[in-house]
Amino acid sequence: MPAAATFFEHQHLARRNTRVMVVLFLLAVVAVVIAVDLVIATVYLWSLNSDFTLPAGTKPGVLVVYRHVPSALYLGGAALTAGVILIVSTVNVVKLAGGGSAVAEMIGARRIAPGTRDPLERRLLNVVEEMAIASGVRVPAVYVMDDERGINAFAAGYDVSNSMVAVTRGTLETLTRDELQGVIGHEFSHILNGDMRLNIRMIGVLAGIVFIGAIGEFVMRSVRESRDSRNTGGIFALGLALFVIGYVGLFFARLIKAAVSRQREFLADASSVQFTRNPDGIAGALDQIGRGTGLISNRYAEELAHMFFGQGIKVWFGGFFDTHPPLEERIRRVRPGFQPTAYRSRREQAAPPAVAGGEEAFGRGAGFAATGAAAASAGRRSSDTSAAWGRSAGESAALVGAVAGAKIDYAARLLASLPQPLRDALHATGPARAIVVALLLAPQDDVMAGQLAALEAAGHAELASGAAAAAPLARRLGPAFRLPLLDLALPAVKLAPAQDKSALIEALKLVIHADRRVSLEEFVVMTLVRHQLAPNAGTSTIARRRLAELKPQVLVLLGLLAHAGVRSDATGDREQRLLEAMRAGIKAMNLEGEPDSSGEIAIDAAARALAALRELAPLQKAILVRGLFAAVSVDGRIRVAEAELMRLVGAVLDCPLPPLLESVDPATLQA
Repeated sequence: MPAAATFFEHQHLARRNTRVMVVLFLLAVVAVVIAVDLVIATVYLWSLNSDFTLPAGTKPGVLVVYRHVPSALYLGGAALTAGVILIVSTVNVVKLAGGGSAVAEMIGARRIAPGTRDPLERRLLNVVEEMAIASGVRVPAVYVMDDERGINAFAAGYDVSNSMVAVTRGTLETLTRDELQGVIGHEFSHILNGDMRLNIRMIGVLAGIVFIGAIGEFVMRSVRESRDSRNTGGIFALGLALFVIGYVGLFFARLIKAAVSRQREFLADASSVQFTRNPDGIAGALDQIGRGTGLISNRYAEELAHMFFGQGIKVWFGGFFDTHPPLEERIRRVRPGFQPTAYRSRREQAAPPAVAGGEEAFGRGAGFAATGAAAASAGRRSSDTSAAWGRSAGESAALVGAVAGAKIDYAARLLASLPQPLRDALHATGPARAIVVALLLAPQDDVMAGQLAALEAAGHAELASGAAAAAPLARRLGPAFRLPLLDLALPAVKLAPAQDKSALIEALKLVIHADRRVSLEEFVVMTLVRHQLAPNAGTSTIARRRLAELKPQVLVLLGLLAHAGVRSDATGDREQRLLEAMRAGIKAMNLEGEPDSSGEIAIDAAARALAALRELAPLQKAILVRGLFAAVSVDGRIRVAEAELMRLVGAVLDCPLPPLLESVDPATLQA
């Protein structure tokens, strides 16, 4: 059996599918242009009536007649048609430059506030947060389509770090938690497999193809409403022909969507089962669609049909044009032998979804006071905590974007170990900003006092006060919680006004520079937050650069990780171990040259290196991550701090790494 495709291979395939879609789009444009030219030529010949005569000696025939229509008419019609299609497609692509949020706005979905107290919405957010932590993906924005009673969902965005998930009201009100988890697992597969960028491009690009039909409809309506109906028969016929051509465009649009989407749905279903380890979850959700409906009534349902969890629209010749495989086939693949009657009987005996799991209990204050054993159990630090790694560099790189049920268990344990006041605070914009700052405060009281004083002197007294209150809990939780806490805080922080986001970035700079030294971990956290809060976050261009082009930047990042991972000890051979780590990384990346382990690397050089390496093509990023893992695990072991640093670097590079040491209780994971 062939090995499953990795995250990087899926990303590469998605980009190849983008090229296939472009080719199909151009063929569709050619077909529409030819059809429009035939209509224009026919109207031209019809308008001449008896005035048109063939040259002497020419045999009559349809093709011969059309051949004698002036070429300028054909060229003009072709240019005008192609121009209209390309302009409309370009305008729609630009309109969707905002990524997932632009798609949500287009369809009228409502963003769920991170601090919502609605039990159904709270349950959905909890499921999404678990999935995000388990997969290493930044927590997506979550939306609900309040007017849609069918069962459906979709994910959208331009990259894995800036995505969104939307579900219908019917999904919230109908599905059990297991079924909802199956649906969200399916959507996370689309996030991880690179489908989202392709799906958004399809919305914009295909809009131009069907626009010709809208022009024809407008022409016919104008003729019907005209007071002077004389001599308008030809114009009406032209409008009718363009309207028909619009359906030709719709034919091609649906054909392209069906060709690109179906196999991706099977893959997402299988990934959901692998992620949740519960085939009944997604099979039950599909069964519920079969009992009711997954159809979407929104006016943009046609444009988004290829993005939905289930078939969102009715189409003629459904087996040929459906964007999704039949429900029965999808259920059979994920759950062979599925018995609908028995499943429904078990389902009816379960708790109502509105109160399942006790998740309606939320919002017990947003203070930071650490009470009970939860915080205390997370507070024992050990600088020597490490684990045998037991994976090759290639096997380690394959963990990027990997889905596994054990990760979900780990995420649930990690979330459960968070003190409730802290978890509540992460969902409120002001406290969440303070927690992000607190994560970078120094453990030494005197250094932290200097950092807080720098904040106050710069006019950030409120942030300083909140960070000081959150610092005791942040200290107790340790490095294994740093990335999850960032991920849980960012959705609320992103809802802050632009000036508050800028103030947070400035505050983070002050904190990390207050002690006149910047650690790699501080720098990477700062880079991640800045990227997540950037105005153009989520609109990254398609990465195409190769590793060999960026060798200096690769060596900078490799050196940073080696210096952060290799510690001084009594043997005094730190320099030798640095060289060994860097050589292992260079060898794993098939690069040439001898590393330089002397001296410190400037932070501005590190910033430029990370920015450049984000532009690597997917398969080139796989080689980079392989080399980084080879460096940090050169001794066959990996410390918790190294594992979390790798995850932070992966987050900046859009290479989501799941928890690497999930077999350890998160309440005891320390540096």
